[in-house]
Amino acid sequence: MGKDLKIIFLGTPQFAVPTLEKLAQSEFGPELVVCAPDKPTGRAQILTPPPIKIAAEKLGLKIFQTEKKEELEKLILEEKPDLIICAAFSLILTPPILAEPRLGCLNVHPSLLPRWRGASPLQSAILAGEKKTGVTIIKMAEKVDAGPIVAQKEIGINDKISAPELSIVLAREGADLLLKILPDWVEEKIESKPQNENEATFSQIIKKDDGKINWSKSAAEIERQIRAFHPWPGSFGEINGRKIKIMEADAKDEIESAKNTGEIFLDKENELCVKTEEGCLVLKVLQSEGGKILKTADFLRGHQEIIGQIFN
Repeated sequence: MGKDLKIIFLGTPQFAVPTLEKLAQSEFGPELVVCAPDKPTGRAQILTPPPIKIAAEKLGLKIFQTEKKEELEKLILEEKPDLIICAAFSLILTPPILAEPRLGCLNVHPSLLPRWRGASPLQSAILAGEKKTGVTIIKMAEKVDAGPIVAQKEIGINDKISAPELSIVLAREGADLLLKILPDWVEEKIESKPQNENEATFSQIIKKDDGKINWSKSAAEIERQIRAFHPWPGSFGEINGRKIKIMEADAKDEIESAKNTGEIFLDKENELCVKTEEGCLVLKVLQSEGGKILKTADFLRGHQEIIGQIFN
């Protein structure tokens, strides 16, 4: 069944790795892996391959790297795959690509579609304080993340999970769900269901500046932002133009009416806090600009001056 199919896999980040690995271990192993080019990373700007390329090399798979639609389209039309499988691939597939495989293009998406279509579904679910999310396998269509649903699985979210932790869970669940449905899909035994457009919500592309904390929000909202935006773009406040990144924090409901919004203070338990519009944020792990990541007690040994100052 699967061994007779020509399958091409599209994906780039770590989220895509479990799906590729599961496919490679099954009868649905891809003949070709397509991902984004190597990119410079870190302060030294060292040219670094994306996670999916590293995984594909270990698996001995053929690799093609591009971030140009024209190159991808040319490749697909030449290769003539029976099936395309996509997981966290940045390029939008053109109509000729979508029309080429006789079994279509399947995408593993980390949300309960039609909720949180778009570029940042994991972060959006955490920011919204949702108690559940999930993974959805769709047959891809011209409109992004709007294709009919092939399969879906719901996952609970705990109130301390970060975006990377949630990504690991959903990547694993998405890979398992895909492998579960593939035998019936290739035998055309599954009837996909259209999404309800009236229920669609959209996640946005996250930008570096989104990490700046708005202290007029509630402590609970800010705490969710810190988890959603870890490790990138991170969440930070500024004092006299100097950034302090907040890596971990807790939200407290207690009212500090005598404090100004954004003011840093020690509470009755001697915890370092920031007054927000609603409640206060207890700072647990911090990093000054260019400095080390430190627990609050260690941070204060070198930065006692921040007490009483106001984040802007």
